[in-house]
Amino acid sequence: MEETFVPFCGIRNDLRGRLSCYKQDWTGGFRAGYRILAPTTYIFFASAIPVISFGEQLERETEGVLTAVQTLSSTALCGVIHSILGGQPLLILGVAEPTVIMYTFMFNFAKNRPELGSKLFLAWTAWVCMWTAVLLFLLAILGACSIINRFTRLAGELFGLLIAMLFMQEAIKGLVEEFRIPERENPNSIQFHPSWRFANGMFALVLSFGLLLTSLKSRKARSWRYGSGSLRGFIADYGVPLMVLIWSAISYVPTGSGSVPKELPRRLFSPNPWSPGAYENWTVIKDMLDVPVLYIIGAFIPATMIAVLYYFDHSVASQLAQQKEFNLRKPPSFHYDLLLLGFMVIICGLIGIPPANGVIPQSPMHTRSLATLKHQLLRNRLVAAARKCMKNNASLGQVYGGLQEAYQQMQTPLIYQEPSARGLNELKDSTIQMASSMGNMDAPVDETVFDVEKDIDDLLPVEVKEQRLSNLLQAILVGGCVGAMPFLKMIPTSVLWGYFAFMAVESLPGNQFWERILLLFTAPSRRYKVLEEYHATFVETVPFKTIAAFTVFQTVYLLVCFGITWIPIAGVLFPLMIMLLVPVRQYILPKFFKGAFLQDLDASEYEEAPALPFNLVPEREMSRAASFADDGEILDGVMTRSRGEIRHVCSPRVTSSTATPSKEFTCIQSPLFLDKINSPHPSELRVGESPRTGGKGEFSQRTGQTKLSNLGKHG
Repeated sequence: MEETFVPFCGIRNDLRGRLSCYKQDWTGGFRAGYRILAPTTYIFFASAIPVISFGEQLERETEGVLTAVQTLSSTALCGVIHSILGGQPLLILGVAEPTVIMYTFMFNFAKNRPELGSKLFLAWTAWVCMWTAVLLFLLAILGACSIINRFTRLAGELFGLLIAMLFMQEAIKGLVEEFRIPERENPNSIQFHPSWRFANGMFALVLSFGLLLTSLKSRKARSWRYGSGSLRGFIADYGVPLMVLIWSAISYVPTGSGSVPKELPRRLFSPNPWSPGAYENWTVIKDMLDVPVLYIIGAFIPATMIAVLYYFDHSVASQLAQQKEFNLRKPPSFHYDLLLLGFMVIICGLIGIPPANGVIPQSPMHTRSLATLKHQLLRNRLVAAARKCMKNNASLGQVYGGLQEAYQQMQTPLIYQEPSARGLNELKDSTIQMASSMGNMDAPVDETVFDVEKDIDDLLPVEVKEQRLSNLLQAILVGGCVGAMPFLKMIPTSVLWGYFAFMAVESLPGNQFWERILLLFTAPSRRYKVLEEYHATFVETVPFKTIAAFTVFQTVYLLVCFGITWIPIAGVLFPLMIMLLVPVRQYILPKFFKGAFLQDLDASEYEEAPALPFNLVPEREMSRAASFADDGEILDGVMTRSRGEIRHVCSPRVTSSTATPSKEFTCIQSPLFLDKINSPHPSELRVGESPRTGGKGEFSQRTGQTKLSNLGKHG
């Protein structure tokens, strides 16, 4: 995104870029067919369940003025508007925790003022929303979103981990509350006797941890050894929603005996949308003129806090949904989306519901699920093309050319759309060597040389199915939850806490900050194992002492931000601490860390180095072990990686981690007959051949020089 602070320039550029893609945003979604339902269902549950929980929290804090009906309505309404009129369709909107905190603060303020009271609370918040929209309009028009360019990985990943901690905190607090008597409940009821409260709390632990563990397991179903490929794919795509239904059904088992109170375990509580008084907030506009002028002007103060909060949350959520690792081809739309958010804030204020804005981690989760969908669609097309070429006795070069042609046919070049920057990855050297060992590179190949099921996955780059349909469908489903409230109230609250924990854990893979924290707790004698898997290149280029110092700084800063969220009202200003990282990163950190190391640790985009196996298994055996026999099996390129994240992956160019020059491979007839190589000592790795350079050490793209691995160094 180009930095521009000329009024209306950013909005104009966003509109010009996104309008050229608008038709393809819809046709691309419909062409995906039924497969679009997998990311839709996945993100629907990720969006609806937290919103229901926040609605319950608002119901308690506002004495029933706002409930889950309002939070679901806001999420659905804003989601539908954004999916149709918004610029970036990958961005997911929802009512978030900071909005709940602000509305709680405003309710406590209003009810203690005789001029307002609970009766005029929503009318006063409508004026707050009007002021908030005016500030958002000014920020969008003046190009304030250009500053988002200066948010590096340091700020983005710290904010992502902070959100994960807040989700986990909600899960823990919810489970603790399962052992207590809820507010406004009769403590003499049988279900609140000490023995039944303890039973409810213990059963809540079972349901929460059961949902957490089974959901995490189901997301990796494609790598299971058992079941057909289509069954494993179905579980991986729809396993999390199924787990919510299954554990909700299990919660009814104890009450079937008749000896357990039917109120156990505790379940969601929210009025039905057709209940008396449930729709009074929809006509709040008629009460707005009853608010005293002094309070109308004073509404500017909380509006300023909310505008800053929405500006940051909305923009960062959009940024994390379109990270460079995702290889998006369509232009961003920060300025226009912020302008549209202002209009949605006005609409929500006038009908008395809390506004929705871009949310984390749902937005990057949406992009990851669509990356998996694009991988499935590309893989199906390329597998068919490869088999067709082999059937016609094509050579390896002709097969690869056919794959390139099929890949290009799947691309849709548009004006203002970036061309496919990566294309297909190169064939592995081992595949080329096997073809050449047969005596003639132009000879026909079969699956003993080019394993269609395995090798095509190595060729495919990371791409995302950029479209609007999944966002629209999930918003409509969230709206359907309003009418399905009687069924939603059958879900135990403990299942919600388990899902909160799942979302927290699900957001960790791919977070380089989290991986560095794990590296700090790795025993020095075992750190070499990091190199045995795909790993970020900073592991080899930055001394461990520097990695540790940078991670400790980030951790301390994270804990400070987390501590601020505990302060009753100042807690909503934690985004200001994240924004403060921009000058800290630009002016302070370079004084303590070398520029090259800082660029490696905080690069906006980085490559992932290939694994360096210490015990080399014959590659063809590994391929057969990892290949999928069922043609219907689709490799989940997001979730079956060692850490589950999307990265720029460098295709391995050699098959050994020893210092053997690549030219010596010419004497090997076939990888099928490779003998198992003894594992070298970890110290040998630092003087061994780099799999990306073919020489010794690590190659720096910035300096063009070869460097040694620094994993074992402490200075």
